[in-house]
Amino acid sequence: MRALFSAALIALPVAVSADPNPLRNAYFGETHMHTALSLDAYIGGTRLMPADSLAYARGEPVTLPDGSVAQHKRPLDFAAVTDHSEYIGEMYSAIYEDAPGYDNDELEELRTMSDLEQRQEWFFKYVVSSNRSTTPQHPPFYAGPSTTKSAWDIIVTAANDANDPGVFTAMIGFEWSGAPNGANLHRNVLFRDDNVPDTVPSYIELNQEERLWDWMRVQEAEGRHLLAIPHNSNASKGRMFPDVDSFGAALDLDYARTRQHFEPLIEMMQVKGNSEVHRKFWAADEFAGFENADSIQKNSARIFKQRDFVRGGLKVGLQKQSELGVNPFKYGFMGGTDNHNGLMSAVAEDEFIGAHGPEDGSVERRRTGDVLGWIDGKDLSIGSIGGVWATENTRAAIFDAMKRRETFATSGPRIKIRMFGGPDLSAPADPVAMAEQGYLLGTPMGGDLRPTVIAPTFTVYAEKDPDGANLDRIQIIKGWVDENGDPNEKVIDVVWSGDRAIDLSTGKLPPVGNTVDLTTALFTNDIGTSTLMGSWTDEDFDPQEVAFYYARALEIPTPRWTTYDAVRNDLPLLEDVPATIQERAWGSPLWYSPAG
Repeated sequence: MRALFSAALIALPVAVSADPNPLRNAYFGETHMHTALSLDAYIGGTRLMPADSLAYARGEPVTLPDGSVAQHKRPLDFAAVTDHSEYIGEMYSAIYEDAPGYDNDELEELRTMSDLEQRQEWFFKYVVSSNRSTTPQHPPFYAGPSTTKSAWDIIVTAANDANDPGVFTAMIGFEWSGAPNGANLHRNVLFRDDNVPDTVPSYIELNQEERLWDWMRVQEAEGRHLLAIPHNSNASKGRMFPDVDSFGAALDLDYARTRQHFEPLIEMMQVKGNSEVHRKFWAADEFAGFENADSIQKNSARIFKQRDFVRGGLKVGLQKQSELGVNPFKYGFMGGTDNHNGLMSAVAEDEFIGAHGPEDGSVERRRTGDVLGWIDGKDLSIGSIGGVWATENTRAAIFDAMKRRETFATSGPRIKIRMFGGPDLSAPADPVAMAEQGYLLGTPMGGDLRPTVIAPTFTVYAEKDPDGANLDRIQIIKGWVDENGDPNEKVIDVVWSGDRAIDLSTGKLPPVGNTVDLTTALFTNDIGTSTLMGSWTDEDFDPQEVAFYYARALEIPTPRWTTYDAVRNDLPLLEDVPATIQERAWGSPLWYSPAG
């Protein structure tokens, strides 16, 4: 066990497009955002279009439907609008007066509805009842494929206009929203550049993820580069990390290779909760009770299972690798919000205004209401933010970082986290030396450790959000499959703030403390530290066992958004949700496989 390394905040060199940084920079962004071209966002009152959402991401002011002006206090480095490809054609008809189908009675009704219950009934009638079936169909007001193409043109044009290499990366993407029998199997599809197809498919045309991958394979054959990011596995009803494919056949080698190729990342967290772990299945993990979003289970029979969560899926992936030779669930981590207000990465706990229009747009609705068919308002999270370690802020560099899984996710704050692994690594002197040594002698997060008989050492680094709370600790989570084929895991506290020591009787590190004043929703940074860096060697390493390792950094306790809501409005704290939370960051795993 390594003791605390405390140092002044050390920033890695900042690069611009003309001078790429070989040690790579941390860039923060959003890959899961809906605008008025998503029917569920429009029906909730969103009128921001893709260009508006990207302008907000860049730090420009945008005008909301009520006439107020919103402006991001902290512009992003990269962003993608990912409107549902289902119904973008219908929304083109609804929004543009010269579009085919604009005068349709149902669309006129859509444009004029104001009552929440009426909106919910309309949405269930035309969207939910179809899209959560195994045979989804376009609604009767669909005016044909030309409208889908026109809507896609708007998304592509907005991204190309907003893209500014070296300053801001606007990626082109869409969401394929597969939801058979209410199981959330959605994927966000992102492109590397502006070589994109004339139109995009939806769950209506491609009813299984395997057919989506087939379509992606065709795109690659035509010279395009793209990837898919599955999201909120906590609502997948056991189908995100399955034993059989969508047609009921056992997973085979081709499935494993295809899924690993097209899906390098998975969304760790969003407004509908944290998908890393759940306290019910990970009682030994003292931090597993974070944003568990239990009320998801009230809807569509989405009863949680261990394999609905990312750590469970990673362990299933190791077992499949032992059986098939290839890991189908070899995922790095990405964050997103799934915000349906068009406001990119509005992830400040003290400014949360909901993410689904009137369904969670008031204090009362957030405290006592729900988001239809999904989750109680009080269980919502603010969402997540994604990070990449890339040589420069360009589409190619950001995409390539995603493809090689050199990524991380945070629960909102802009925490930087990094890990390298390898048998030749030593305790780092500073973050720059750690990166230099890691790239020269080891493997960055997201990669494969080379086969070895020597126990690997992992070097870790985390840096607090400059505007946020101090850090508590960095942990490494190890998962492996033993000689009997059984999955195992353990959580290791690697480096921490203060003069605490591991309790030898429990194996636990004492809590960092708590400075939050629940009467004012204020906290101080009198505890914790701004940076953490250290190393850990896996002395229990077995060179014949497949394994993964990922880093998790935690902040000191801070107020949850529900506490800010209560204090601002002179209301009592809600008793059935935490008043404080420990925000966190997750680095993508490193994987180990034996030789041969």
